Amino acid sequence: MKRVGILSMQRIFNYGSFLQAYGLRQIILDLGYEVQFVDYHPGETLIPSNGGTGIKRKIKKGLEAFRYEAPMAEKLKFINYKKNYAANYYPYLGITNEMNYSPDIDVLVIGSDEVFNCVQDNTNVGFCPELFGQGAKAKKVISYAASFGNTTIDKLEKYDVADQVSGWLKEFDAVSVRDENSAAIIEKLTGKNPDLNLDPVLMYAFIEKCEAIPKTINESKYMILYGYSGRFTSAECRKIREFADKKHLKVFCIGGVQNCCDRFLDCNPFEVIAYFQHAEYVVTDTFHGTILSVITHAQFTSVVRNEGYGNAEKLTDLLQRLDLTGRSLDEMNDLEMQLTEPIDYAITDKLIQDERIHTEMYLRKHLG
Repeated sequence: MKRVGILSMQRIFNYGSFLQAYGLRQIILDLGYEVQFVDYHPGETLIPSNGGTGIKRKIKKGLEAFRYEAPMAEKLKFINYKKNYAANYYPYLGITNEMNYSPDIDVLVIGSDEVFNCVQDNTNVGFCPELFGQGAKAKKVISYAASFGNTTIDKLEKYDVADQVSGWLKEFDAVSVRDENSAAIIEKLTGKNPDLNLDPVLMYAFIEKCEAIPKTINESKYMILYGYSGRFTSAECRKIREFADKKHLKVFCIGGVQNCCDRFLDCNPFEVIAYFQHAEYVVTDTFHGTILSVITHAQFTSVVRNEGYGNAEKLTDLLQRLDLTGRSLDEMNDLEMQLTEPIDYAITDKLIQDERIHTEMYLRKHLG
């Protein structure tokens, strides 16, 4: 049996990173391969980081929750969620606190998630050669649905790493990315057109196959607000609160604490999917929050942001590829109209089914 390693963001503390890693592992296991997760050493950041490193960064991120107007009990839940994340959820992926660097394997699969996002200030990633296959002890190195995130070709050239990244990418045996920005960078740097594949949370049939997802949620009516802590502004939260009050809904926050939070949900990743399934509405500004809305056929809207850290490169592309551009929210005054407009998922479901075949063909071909 061939040994496959997945080099991904499996140790990043958020549900999207967990679910994409879990989904890709399950897809490859179902194809009949032995699978293990592979770790990397974070590099120095090209953009100066003011968030510190290691424990200092984690503490700072946790304490940020106290800045928001949510009930104190919910802020403490968020801190507890971050504190216990690794102990609670790493076992589902079969990983421990012991790192697995450069194992002897047949194929290394780099991705999914923002593994190529090398121009950022996140000290958990930084500018890391290993995320581009350097130092790998594998007979073949490929990527699957990898993303440069909000790293652009202009940023690579600005920080004088374009040639270096180009050389690394040319050594890959096959390259797959998940968005047009990443595809354009690959084409520019290598002269080759990469495969375009959808994220594993879409490609693995979680709803049909994952028995860990609870069948019911014992809650009164609620809506979900899914985003990193504080990413929704006070003005945005006021609009969301007005909508929730009008519809007599509680606001359940997942992933982070927001000013309009009634309850922060500290639950396992499979329970998150169940909460999405039974929500009346979902508001998100994240890539995987959008994907979870899609696979659960939720009434949702995605807030696209062009400023700050930004999400426009990945979210706009995702919604276009799923024929759901109408779910992009640019003006918070349109929130109610957007959320209450019915969504026809028929075309999207067909696109996803076709892409699952594409994903299987790509992996079978390049895993061997």
